[in-house]
Amino acid sequence: MPFTDLPLAELRRFSPTVREPADFDEFWSQTLGEARAASELSGGAVAARVPAETPITELIVENLIFPGFDADPVAGWVMRPKGREGEQLPVVIEFNGYNGGRGIVGERAQWALSGYVHVFMDTRGQGSGWGTGGDTADPHGSGAAVSGWMTRGIRDPREHYYRRVFTDAARLIDEVKTWDFVDTDRIAVTGGSQGGGIAIAAAALTPGLWALMPDVAFLCAWEHGASVAISDPFQELAKYLSVHRDHTELVWNTAAYFDGVNFAKRITTPALFSVALMDMIVPPSTTFAGFNALASADKAIEVYPYNGHEGGQTYQWLKQVEFLAARH
Repeated sequence: MPFTDLPLAELRRFSPTVREPADFDEFWSQTLGEARAASELSGGAVAARVPAETPITELIVENLIFPGFDADPVAGWVMRPKGREGEQLPVVIEFNGYNGGRGIVGERAQWALSGYVHVFMDTRGQGSGWGTGGDTADPHGSGAAVSGWMTRGIRDPREHYYRRVFTDAARLIDEVKTWDFVDTDRIAVTGGSQGGGIAIAAAALTPGLWALMPDVAFLCAWEHGASVAISDPFQELAKYLSVHRDHTELVWNTAAYFDGVNFAKRITTPALFSVALMDMIVPPSTTFAGFNALASADKAIEVYPYNGHEGGQTYQWLKQVEFLAARH
């Protein structure tokens, strides 16, 4: 498997031109305000945590439903150590990769087994491409789109799919901050691929988090990604434009509201990224574009030269554990 992008020295300084809407901050402030208001208007939609049906006995395991975008119900799993009731524990919120769902509870137990509250968010509308399934509908439609998620609502940022997903992530953090067993000064966000892109957006939309830890992060430098990626999901954008030849400016102007580079510019949270140089799905230059744009003074990126989109896997998880421990 070949290296798929620029040499590492060039990647470390790669900074593509990314469109930035003049109303980017206003757009997201209004979006989150509307989502919070929707929960009140819908009769005070509230989250619910109930014990999950599982053979796991050594952790507290709960099924979570919380109001996301437009107060839509979004599912998740919550796991935490037993025997530490009354303590306020650090939290790791995790977001999932493209087309995956929250799966069967207990598939990701290492954070809870290590003393953290672990919250895993389902991704609306997804969950049937790999893994063990998802449970969250996306009741909002879109105009003409390529199969996948990148072009759903691509003609209008208010209608775009990721406006809903990123809002779900921010609303989840709102909810987690209300739990009495959570140390609100120690909330970290993480995820791989799409999950990494969601984590970047969540960190920008909810300043003051403890840490941002995206792996092989997708959803950065959309316009550049569509020009260099050799496979989907970035190629969904190119496919759309190969048909809708007169929509180029419209597409990239919409995409700019969801580009991880624009979110990264607004992030001062300590950050640990990872990237794989043989990644055939997310070109390393797109991940570096997000990392290099970070406003964080405390940031690092782990490079896995001979890995593909799987990235560092458990090796990277151990790096994340060390990163959090150093900032305890």
